[in-house]
Amino acid sequence: MDLGLNQRCFIVTGASRGLGFATARALVDEGANVVIVSRDQAVLNSAVEQLGPDRSVGIAADLAADTTSEIAAAAALARFGRLDGALISAGSPTPGTPMTAPESAWREAFETVFLGGLRVARATAASTTAHDEPSGSGCSIVFVLSSSARSPIPGLALSNGLRPGLAMVVKDLADELGPQGVRVNGVLPGRIATDNVFAQDAREGNPDTVRRRREAGIPLRRYGEPEEFGTVAAFLLSPAASYVNGSLITIDGGALRSL
Repeated sequence: MDLGLNQRCFIVTGASRGLGFATARALVDEGANVVIVSRDQAVLNSAVEQLGPDRSVGIAADLAADTTSEIAAAAALARFGRLDGALISAGSPTPGTPMTAPESAWREAFETVFLGGLRVARATAASTTAHDEPSGSGCSIVFVLSSSARSPIPGLALSNGLRPGLAMVVKDLADELGPQGVRVNGVLPGRIATDNVFAQDAREGNPDTVRRRREAGIPLRRYGEPEEFGTVAAFLLSPAASYVNGSLITIDGGALRSL
């Protein structure tokens, strides 16, 4: 199936590793170009090398900075001459409970996960060159949320608090930007085999024991692979998903029991 991504260009944040990199990889494999954003310059350089310097540009920046989104959009237009959407991933906020997480951590998480993500969406919608595409097949914005948007994850109070709010922002942006042909969706990953998830397992005890217990609660009886996530995200960003808008897509092997 041709996703229609050839020569399109996307911003991908949190893209030096994990879910962001997996999505960037899937996009490039489908013929797209990417502007990848990450705070870690060394890891970012490695990601660009793996994706191909002719198909990717790396921007070392913090998503919490109010200029990052505009810098990324400008880089897409300068290097590739177009901007067709964004995959907005901010990683995992600091672990903690509502009673133990310091206010500074809540502020930092809000600036990065919530406000930083919203800035990227705004900059992408304002700078997209895809307005002339048929309705729904032009610009696409995908927020990487979490299954915590629907059910809290113990020990991740900051994510539990912020992700549901962002899920409603996805719906709100879909209403606001839909008439302009811009689609906005969210993806809710569950247990995907990334460094962040492995770190969560290690905080709970023996990582192998924790993983086996977690997998027993997933109908497919395994963790997902980053590539499986990237494939779904690339589809949502593509014209092949031209009538998918304002949706929250769960990618968790069936673990989430609520609708």
